[in-house]
Amino acid sequence: MSEADDQETFNPWSVVNLVFHHLADLGLHPVLGEHGDPAKAASELLTSMGIGSAPDSAGPAAAPVQDMLADLRKRMMPGVE
Repeated sequence: MSEADDQETFNPWSVVNLVFHHLADLGLHPVLGEHGDPAKAASELLTSMGIGSAPDSAGPAAAPVQDMLADLRKRMMPGVE
């Protein structure tokens, strides 16, 4: 297996979501779409950290992983659907 096949990847939009909510929790007022594509900057941040950008077409996790996450949500966050 080559190093390229072994590279870790992460969806840039997940970075955008994380940062957006973190800034809002700090009382700031982030906006999306008015100042360019935030996914491009998030992708560049991931690249600078040695992590590749996952393609938008990567889609959700496999069904068994979705089931495991649903079970974790039920146990860790009762009442949240």
